[in-house]
Amino acid sequence: MTMKWGFYAHKFINRIAIFTLPEEMIGFYKHHIHYLTENAVNPDRRRYAVEGEAPKHYIDIDVYGDSAIYTLPRYWDEAVETYTEDTLMAYGIVPWQINFIHYQLTDAFSIGDVDQIVRISADLGHYVADSNVPLHTTKNYNGQLTDQKGIHGFWESRLPELYHSSYNVFTGKAKYIDNVQLEAWKGVIQAHLALDSVLLFEKELSERISEDKKYTFEQRGQNTIKTYSKNFSNHYHKALNGMVERQMKRSIKMVGDIWYTCWVNAGQPDLNKLIDIPFTEEELAQRKQLLEEWKKQKYESRSHEH
Repeated sequence: MTMKWGFYAHKFINRIAIFTLPEEMIGFYKHHIHYLTENAVNPDRRRYAVEGEAPKHYIDIDVYGDSAIYTLPRYWDEAVETYTEDTLMAYGIVPWQINFIHYQLTDAFSIGDVDQIVRISADLGHYVADSNVPLHTTKNYNGQLTDQKGIHGFWESRLPELYHSSYNVFTGKAKYIDNVQLEAWKGVIQAHLALDSVLLFEKELSERISEDKKYTFEQRGQNTIKTYSKNFSNHYHKALNGMVERQMKRSIKMVGDIWYTCWVNAGQPDLNKLIDIPFTEEELAQRKQLLEEWKKQKYESRSHEH
């Protein structure tokens, strides 16, 4: 099981967050919607290739004690002074990473750097989404300490895959955040408070449903994979009572709010002037690839009609 929101969820969160933006921003972001959607997963692609990337996706709050969600220093300098940077990096820095990168996006808006604006916006959306996953807030990140190995991918990949079409993700318009660092912590705390339910409900179901009914085998492309059965997934999804939907919705809202906040803090530059700036070579290549994939899908769908 993968240790992240599924690729689909990350792309979906970034894409829908665009539609929370005000008129002054949405034209620019919609112009780059393909880049912002497809590159929502870039941080995961870097995770095992770039040193120092992995800790940006999580924080093992429980390592610091039972009441750590209330006592951990909220600001980076104070946290470093209390625990040392090496310790923080060892157990994850996602709430601080969100704050770091929001400053970077603000700077990109300030100088009108299109490449940086879209790249950092895509990355920021990824880290915000990760911070809203309960299993990104614990040392027991994949149930490996409670004999629930695989629960990480179950919660954040399998359930959205099966039920996303029923989710109501309308969040309203983006709003200004007075303190992004504290807002990032609110998200992490809320996610961590949901952790007990994530683990408990799966444990209770596993005691009632036999393993041969808990898992199934499905064909994915050329591969046959073992995954959680639709019946077990349905019981778990109902027990969670909308949790995955709520966390996805919170992610969308926070992404839009922080993008908007960065733009406001940069002086609300006219983004419409940046729309006419030519695409980068990377964007042109991606657009060409998307076009080829679309043509291939159209060809295959027409082939099936005969």
